[in-house]
Amino acid sequence: QMERWVEKLFEAGEKILLVIIAVLTLIAVAIELITLGSELKLELADLLLLFIYLEVFGMAVVYYRAQTLPVTLPVLIAITGITRLIILQGKDFEPSILLYEAGAIFLLAIAYGVLTWANSKSQKLKAFIADED
Repeated sequence: QMERWVEKLFEAGEKILLVIIAVLTLIAVAIELITLGSELKLELADLLLLFIYLEVFGMAVVYYRAQTLPVTLPVLIAITGITRLIILQGKDFEPSILLYEAGAIFLLAIAYGVLTWANSKSQKLKAFIADED
């Protein structure tokens, strides 16, 4: 009885937090769009920030619907975030820093590829096992 109540409490808390994340993400998008509209200046870094917001919102929606989170989504957010950081830094930064950041993107891209490959293999294995039953 108590265990079931605690489980329901966690489920409710999880859904409430997901809604809060989604609403705050939409508010951040609105603030960014208002800022862009008032400055009448659009740069690539601004678009990448909007993509980050889109990915965070999408991640909240996917998790809310499926109750599971694909590991690839945070990896894509990290790649987009580092790319935005590189663009914001401009040309004044030391080249070695750029190499480290590019290396991080490369490693994340490899991780994304491996995770995607492993997921496809896992799906094929599940389908194979289901066909045997």
